[in-house]
Amino acid sequence: MRVSAELARDSQAALQQLYASVPLAKMLGPKAHAVLVFPKVTKAGLGVGGQYGEGVLLKGGKPVAYYNTAGVSTGLQIGAQQYGYAMFFMNDTAVKSLDKAEGFEVGAGPSVVVMDEGMAKSTTTTTMDKDIYAFIFGQQGLMAGLGIQGNKITKINPK
Repeated sequence: MRVSAELARDSQAALQQLYASVPLAKMLGPKAHAVLVFPKVTKAGLGVGGQYGEGVLLKGGKPVAYYNTAGVSTGLQIGAQQYGYAMFFMNDTAVKSLDKAEGFEVGAGPSVVVMDEGMAKSTTTTTMDKDIYAFIFGQQGLMAGLGIQGNKITKINPK
Protein backbone atom coordinates (compact mmCIF):
# COMPACT_ATOMS: atom_id res chain seq x y z
CA MET A 1 0.00 0.00 0.00
CA ARG A 2 1.11 3.52 -0.73
CA VAL A 3 1.66 5.95 2.13
CA SER A 4 -1.65 7.48 3.21
CA ALA A 5 -0.58 11.12 2.69
CA GLU A 6 0.52 10.39 -0.90
CA LEU A 7 -2.66 8.45 -1.64
CA ALA A 8 -4.85 11.21 -0.17
CA ARG A 9 -3.04 13.86 -2.24
CA ASP A 10 -3.33 11.81 -5.45
CA SER A 11 -7.03 11.12 -4.79
CA GLN A 12 -7.84 14.79 -4.18
CA ALA A 13 -5.95 15.77 -7.37
CA ALA A 14 -7.79 13.09 -9.38
CA LEU A 15 -11.14 14.34 -8.08
CA GLN A 16 -10.25 17.89 -9.15
CA GLN A 17 -9.32 16.52 -12.61
CA LEU A 18 -12.74 14.85 -12.81
CA TYR A 19 -14.52 18.04 -11.69
CA ALA A 20 -12.66 20.05 -14.35
CA SER A 21 -13.71 17.70 -17.16
CA VAL A 22 -17.23 16.59 -16.11
CA PRO A 23 -19.55 19.39 -14.91
CA LEU A 24 -22.12 16.91 -13.56
CA ALA A 25 -19.51 15.38 -11.23
CA LYS A 26 -18.65 18.85 -9.96
CA MET A 27 -22.34 19.52 -9.25
CA LEU A 28 -22.72 16.16 -7.45
CA GLY A 29 -19.71 16.69 -5.17
CA PRO A 30 -21.37 19.06 -2.68
CA LYS A 31 -24.57 16.94 -2.62
CA ALA A 32 -22.74 13.65 -1.89
CA HIS A 33 -22.34 12.39 1.68
CA ALA A 34 -18.91 11.05 0.68
CA VAL A 35 -16.80 10.45 -2.43
CA LEU A 36 -14.58 7.39 -2.82
CA VAL A 37 -11.76 8.15 -5.27
CA PHE A 38 -9.41 5.62 -6.85
CA PRO A 39 -6.86 7.81 -8.67
CA LYS A 40 -5.14 4.93 -10.48
CA VAL A 41 -6.57 1.48 -11.19
CA THR A 42 -4.52 -0.87 -13.35
CA LYS A 43 -6.34 -3.43 -15.46
CA ALA A 44 -4.68 -6.06 -17.65
CA GLY A 45 -5.86 -9.19 -19.36
CA LEU A 46 -5.49 -11.78 -22.04
CA GLY A 47 -8.67 -13.87 -21.84
CA VAL A 48 -8.53 -13.68 -18.04
CA GLY A 49 -7.96 -10.27 -16.57
CA GLY A 50 -7.50 -8.55 -13.27
CA GLN A 51 -7.51 -5.06 -11.86
CA TYR A 52 -6.30 -3.37 -8.70
CA GLY A 53 -6.12 0.11 -7.24
CA GLU A 54 -6.09 1.99 -3.95
CA GLY A 55 -8.24 4.94 -2.99
CA VAL A 56 -9.52 7.31 -0.34
CA LEU A 57 -12.98 8.04 1.04
CA LEU A 58 -13.39 11.80 1.26
CA LYS A 59 -15.97 13.54 3.44
CA GLY A 60 -16.04 17.29 3.19
CA GLY A 61 -12.90 17.05 1.04
CA LYS A 62 -10.92 15.38 3.84
CA PRO A 63 -9.66 11.76 3.86
CA VAL A 64 -11.52 9.60 6.41
CA ALA A 65 -10.74 6.03 5.29
CA TYR A 66 -8.67 4.07 2.76
CA TYR A 67 -9.79 1.27 0.43
CA ASN A 68 -8.58 -0.99 -2.33
CA THR A 69 -10.52 -2.21 -5.33
CA ALA A 70 -9.82 -5.53 -7.00
CA GLY A 71 -11.54 -7.64 -9.59
CA VAL A 72 -11.12 -10.57 -11.93
CA SER A 73 -12.80 -10.93 -15.30
CA THR A 74 -12.97 -13.46 -18.10
CA GLY A 75 -14.03 -13.27 -21.72
CA LEU A 76 -12.81 -11.67 -24.90
CA GLN A 77 -10.29 -9.19 -23.58
CA ILE A 78 -6.74 -8.24 -24.34
CA GLY A 79 -4.54 -5.34 -23.34
CA ALA A 80 -3.66 -3.17 -20.39
CA GLN A 81 -5.08 0.07 -19.13
CA GLN A 82 -4.92 2.53 -16.26
CA TYR A 83 -7.82 4.72 -15.21
CA GLY A 84 -9.33 6.40 -12.20
CA TYR A 85 -12.82 6.25 -10.86
CA ALA A 86 -14.87 8.09 -8.30
CA MET A 87 -18.02 6.91 -6.56
CA PHE A 88 -20.38 9.54 -5.19
CA PHE A 89 -22.34 8.17 -2.20
CA MET A 90 -25.58 10.14 -2.12
CA ASN A 91 -26.92 9.01 1.26
CA ASP A 92 -25.67 7.74 4.61
CA THR A 93 -26.99 4.20 3.99
CA ALA A 94 -24.84 3.92 0.87
CA VAL A 95 -21.75 5.11 2.79
CA LYS A 96 -22.39 2.60 5.60
CA SER A 97 -22.64 -0.22 3.06
CA LEU A 98 -18.90 0.20 2.35
CA ASP A 99 -17.88 -1.37 5.66
CA LYS A 100 -20.43 -4.17 5.89
CA ALA A 101 -19.39 -7.83 5.91
CA GLU A 102 -16.34 -8.74 3.83
CA GLY A 103 -16.24 -5.62 1.71
CA PHE A 104 -18.45 -3.82 -0.74
CA GLU A 105 -19.16 -5.64 -3.99
CA VAL A 106 -20.08 -3.42 -6.91
CA GLY A 107 -23.28 -4.78 -8.38
CA ALA A 108 -24.67 -5.99 -5.03
CA GLY A 109 -26.34 -3.84 -2.39
CA PRO A 110 -27.04 -0.16 -3.09
CA SER A 111 -27.77 0.75 -6.70
CA VAL A 112 -24.68 1.98 -8.55
CA VAL A 113 -25.05 3.91 -11.79
CA VAL A 114 -21.91 4.15 -13.93
CA MET A 115 -22.08 7.50 -15.71
CA ASP A 116 -20.66 7.45 -19.21
CA GLU A 117 -19.96 10.60 -21.21
CA GLY A 118 -23.40 10.66 -22.86
CA MET A 119 -25.30 10.11 -19.59
CA ALA A 120 -23.23 12.77 -17.83
CA LYS A 121 -24.18 15.33 -20.50
CA SER A 122 -27.91 14.57 -20.46
CA THR A 123 -28.46 14.09 -16.72
CA THR A 124 -29.13 16.83 -14.20
CA THR A 125 -28.83 16.67 -10.43
CA THR A 126 -32.60 17.09 -10.10
CA THR A 127 -33.26 13.84 -12.00
CA MET A 128 -30.76 11.77 -10.02
CA ASP A 129 -32.31 9.40 -7.47
CA LYS A 130 -29.86 6.50 -7.05
CA ASP A 131 -27.63 5.65 -4.07
CA ILE A 132 -24.25 5.81 -5.81
CA TYR A 133 -22.98 7.39 -9.03
CA ALA A 134 -19.63 6.31 -10.46
CA PHE A 135 -17.48 8.10 -13.02
CA ILE A 136 -14.54 6.48 -14.83
CA PHE A 137 -11.93 8.98 -15.98
CA GLY A 138 -8.37 9.45 -17.21
CA GLN A 139 -8.17 6.24 -19.24
CA GLN A 140 -4.72 5.45 -20.62
CA GLY A 141 -3.85 2.42 -22.69
CA LEU A 142 -5.99 0.12 -24.80
CA MET A 143 -8.38 -2.50 -23.53
CA ALA A 144 -11.86 -3.59 -24.44
CA GLY A 145 -14.55 -4.13 -21.83
CA LEU A 146 -13.82 -1.44 -19.24
CA GLY A 147 -16.19 -1.31 -16.28
CA ILE A 148 -16.36 -1.54 -12.51
CA GLN A 149 -18.98 -4.26 -12.15
CA GLY A 150 -17.63 -7.31 -10.37
CA ASN A 151 -15.14 -5.30 -8.34
CA LYS A 152 -14.79 -5.72 -4.61
CA ILE A 153 -13.91 -2.72 -2.47
CA THR A 154 -12.23 -3.46 0.86
CA LYS A 155 -11.16 -1.15 3.68
CA ILE A 156 -7.40 -1.09 4.28
CA ASN A 157 -5.14 0.39 6.94
CA PRO A 158 -2.81 3.15 5.74
CA LYS A 159 0.90 3.28 6.48
